[in-house]
Amino acid sequence: MSTLRFQALKETLNRKPLKITEPARRSEIFSSNVFNETVMRQFLTKEAFENVTEAMRTGKKIDRNVADHISTGMKEWAISKGVTHYTHWFQPLTGTTAEKHDSFFEPLSEGLAIEKFGGSQLVQQEPDASSFPSGGIRNTFEARGYTAWDPTSPAFIWGTTLCIPTIFVSYTGEALDNKTPLLRALQAVDNAATNVVKYFDKNVKKVNATLGWEQEYFLIDSALVASRPDITLTGRTLLGHSPAKGQQLDDHYFGSIPSRAISFMMDLEIECMKLGIPVKTRHNEVAPNQFELAPIFEEANLAVDHNSLIMDVMKKVGERHNLSVLMHEKPFAGINGSGKHNNWSLATDTGTNLLSPGSTPMKNLQFLTFFINTIKAVYDNEELLRACIASASNDHRLGANEAPPAIISVFIGSQLTKVLDELEKVTDGKLSPQEKTDLKLNVVGKIPEILRDNTDRNRTSSFAFTGNKFEFRAVGSLANCANAMTVLNSIVAKQLKDFKVEVDKLIKDKKMKKDDAIFNVLREYIKKSKKIRFEGDGYGEAWEKEAKKRGLSNNRTTPQALKAQVSKKTISLYKELEVMNKTEVEARHEIELEEYAMRIQIEGRILGDIARNHVIPTAIRYQNILIKNVTGLKAIYGDEYTRHAKEQLEIIESISAHIASINSNVNAMIEARKVANKIEDVEKKAFAYCDDIKPYFEEIRYHCDKLELLVDDELWPLTKYRELLFTR
Repeated sequence: MSTLRFQALKETLNRKPLKITEPARRSEIFSSNVFNETVMRQFLTKEAFENVTEAMRTGKKIDRNVADHISTGMKEWAISKGVTHYTHWFQPLTGTTAEKHDSFFEPLSEGLAIEKFGGSQLVQQEPDASSFPSGGIRNTFEARGYTAWDPTSPAFIWGTTLCIPTIFVSYTGEALDNKTPLLRALQAVDNAATNVVKYFDKNVKKVNATLGWEQEYFLIDSALVASRPDITLTGRTLLGHSPAKGQQLDDHYFGSIPSRAISFMMDLEIECMKLGIPVKTRHNEVAPNQFELAPIFEEANLAVDHNSLIMDVMKKVGERHNLSVLMHEKPFAGINGSGKHNNWSLATDTGTNLLSPGSTPMKNLQFLTFFINTIKAVYDNEELLRACIASASNDHRLGANEAPPAIISVFIGSQLTKVLDELEKVTDGKLSPQEKTDLKLNVVGKIPEILRDNTDRNRTSSFAFTGNKFEFRAVGSLANCANAMTVLNSIVAKQLKDFKVEVDKLIKDKKMKKDDAIFNVLREYIKKSKKIRFEGDGYGEAWEKEAKKRGLSNNRTTPQALKAQVSKKTISLYKELEVMNKTEVEARHEIELEEYAMRIQIEGRILGDIARNHVIPTAIRYQNILIKNVTGLKAIYGDEYTRHAKEQLEIIESISAHIASINSNVNAMIEARKVANKIEDVEKKAFAYCDDIKPYFEEIRYHCDKLELLVDDELWPLTKYRELLFTR
């Protein structure tokens, strides 16, 4: 009997859900561990409070002298909550978060000590940057990097540590993190959108990008995960035969949440409430043991921080429940993978959602302006959007089991398509009074009613309009939202800048009225971006052929997709908006290519190890049992033994054939890795791992999975899919 597998199953079956005591009202604990405005009023001087709140609203720098007052108040609040340490909490280019804890404790002379936390320690620190990926921005021996406080994202307490959200930059000023380019992109879209929205409302002074993410994940008992070296080291199963029952009955989706899972969710949500993360929704997802949680939308920078934080918190809460949280985009073959849908919109400081129609034709023209400009931005930059969600793990998900394909398309629904078709017919030049009246009453004026009834959604579209926001569905569950949000806000900012130039030119040169100029430019955008709009099924060869005919890219793999990151167009875009310079763009490209090659390398090593050290020895052991059985039959029946041992002999031959195929493919994969490892060019190495090494995975897996069906269940060492997915 396979001891580890069955011990893990026994341990899992004996688990009981933890009893979680929920507060009577969640509102009573919401943000209780956050240094928010309510807390600041209590612990800061009036001058310090006004400085912080102004920095949060406008991005204005905080005076170093005032920073001392802020740090003192922050320390006193934290200590009153049982905190002993502080850390600058940042998001390096590893895709995860980073922190270095320092104690408030500081010794004085004569055996005395105090708790100290000064303004300089709050505003800036100097962590060792040598082991973080930099893409060649600095040499390994140049370890200096700086973390700088981001006051727009409030400090929070986790455990006994005060966490201060920060940016992370190199000694020479280049961004070494995901947050810095995001903040720059948000500033760019704020400036561009504010200038455009003044066509409709002169009172608007600021536009915020908003984000509501949906986090999908799997919950698997930690003992079962420990019995699978592939899940432990890569986050996914590299082999395993599909169970007889998977998700085909659709009986898990929105079903009753299993008791251990609901206990985990309750515990998680309590922690989220304390951290000010406004989680609202929880439910079963489509695949067995797959779930989702989603918060209310927030300002994009804060939402990104909250998602990065919750990914950490989920793992720590999972440990208390003996559950492993799998966020890999495709941990199990043949069933739904996990995404992180990014619901994006733009909101003014006057409280208007710019992607939501209003009660008047003017408000609806405002909606159409931002709606059509977003579609145009996606059309012009579809390859860059594909690049921003590219990863070794997300490649497994895109185009499989309801996930959107690698082709970027925009879904807006049949009713809004009719509206754009009508707008496409707008006369070139000044509109006649009759045409303007007809447009406002019969086309633009009726948009709210259209959206009220237009609730259909296309789950295969990567970028779908869902009533008052766009849902970027192709983002992977493991991803940091910052990457997608940096790209999306940058391309929309660029598009809105260009739009304003064109409209102003028509007003000035052609003496058009504002509405006429806006309609004329929008008409051209509708025509130019029509190819990106797609209402049909995004699966299969039919859409791929259609997309090719339309001139849309189909970059199936990460190395192929990432080329768009360093195109002249992309570098020019980021330079114009001051989001990233050429060095920062190229560094990120190199880092992502290196990470891709390393992830495939790790998976290849683990697969070879499991195949040779787990699968083949088990198959041989079972084969020996069969050989012993055949030998016994021969001793009894003599030359007629083949009549009685026919099936056993066939299985023995099948096992030998599968073992031979596994061994030869593992050998070939190792040789291909040796060749790839000698390649110095990071892009060529990534392509080598993608094209020359990764194809062996499916071949090796196929023969291992066939052996799983042949070998005695009690001998098989690896926890099976049916046990991973249905043991709760």
